[in-house]
Amino acid sequence: MHKLDSEHIFPSPLNASKEGIVAVGGDLDPQRILLAYKMGIFPWFENDNELFWWSPDPRMVLFPEKLRISKSTKKILKNNPFQITFNKSFMEVVNSCAKVKRFGQNGTWITDGLMEAYKILHDKGHAYSVEVWENYELVGGLYGIDLGNVFCGESMFTKTNNASKIAFIFLVKELLKNDYKLIDCQVPSAHLKSLGAEIIPRSEFLKYLA
Repeated sequence: MHKLDSEHIFPSPLNASKEGIVAVGGDLDPQRILLAYKMGIFPWFENDNELFWWSPDPRMVLFPEKLRISKSTKKILKNNPFQITFNKSFMEVVNSCAKVKRFGQNGTWITDGLMEAYKILHDKGHAYSVEVWENYELVGGLYGIDLGNVFCGESMFTKTNNASKIAFIFLVKELLKNDYKLIDCQVPSAHLKSLGAEIIPRSEFLKYLA
């Protein structure tokens, strides 16, 4: 397994292990993280002292034009119970994603080190958030890394029914307006599949980043 040093150099994701691990070690320098995303690699670990860099095969992605909205969700959108903002409360979204408990998960991969790095990336215009508000309270949202024509979704949270789904739909609509190629959803999820996400080979995914 490739061990990273102080240089911002990653091996090809095509040489990842069977599980999808490209490399271990290195640091959480925001520039290193941004380079990783540009190469189809993302950080995923539970301890800032044990860094793992991944590029799984296959990859789950959503092509914006293939977004699927159910009848029940269309009804929610029509009733418009939420207020949607972009980049209004980035760190509040990241913190909420780290704290909200998920079925089958004991901890979080959004460590203090990653939070700090994502804040810097946000300040530099590389990380974005979508917020969903209900009666002035943040009830859902998502954040990710923006590569210009590919959006790498990192995490989402919801405190009330459908809030994260609504955030995702508004994100996709915004990306459609700006001719984005796809959203990187990283690993398969039944929730994202229901919204139109699909699995493609890693080799095909990497072509969109080239």
